[in-house]
Amino acid sequence: MINQTTLGIGSRLQHTQYGPGVIIGVKYTAYLISFINVGIKEIDKTDEQLDEIFPENVSEELETQYDMEKSLLKMLRLWSGIIETVPLGDRWQNGKLILQPADSTLKPKEMPIEDFFHKIVMLRDRLRVLEQNINSSKNLSDEEKVNIQQYITRCYGSLTSFNVLFKNKEQWFIGEKS
Repeated sequence: MINQTTLGIGSRLQHTQYGPGVIIGVKYTAYLISFINVGIKEIDKTDEQLDEIFPENVSEELETQYDMEKSLLKMLRLWSGIIETVPLGDRWQNGKLILQPADSTLKPKEMPIEDFFHKIVMLRDRLRVLEQNINSSKNLSDEEKVNIQQYITRCYGSLTSFNVLFKNKEQWFIGEKS
């Protein structure tokens, strides 16, 4: 059995039932381990069948600073309406969005791309708040929550075309993964 509080990603382990594996993710009470013979499994940190072979990135911390900042931002967004600052991709800075009707006698619509981008980010933030409200709702059954969540995920999928505007990939819209 493992005696460290938290082994890091890359630690090699041996499990009595699943064989050799490598930690690919660390959660509060469990490791996400990729086993050679059976694929990825979530294993409790206190699992008696787990033995370390070669520890990596051993830490007493249960969360990284990044994880804590992400959690704090999520709480602030939920309770105070604070919106995350999301940078526009460099190539779009000071650009403009032009919508040109097929009829050349009609005037095109122009707007600074920063304004359009801000509206996209606001839409994303409002979808996130809607998700959080659904998840914390006491009036919806779990089945209703899942059905609504799937619909929101499809909305995110419809918005993936706008990912080209974002500077950082981690802020992209992500729909259903196949």
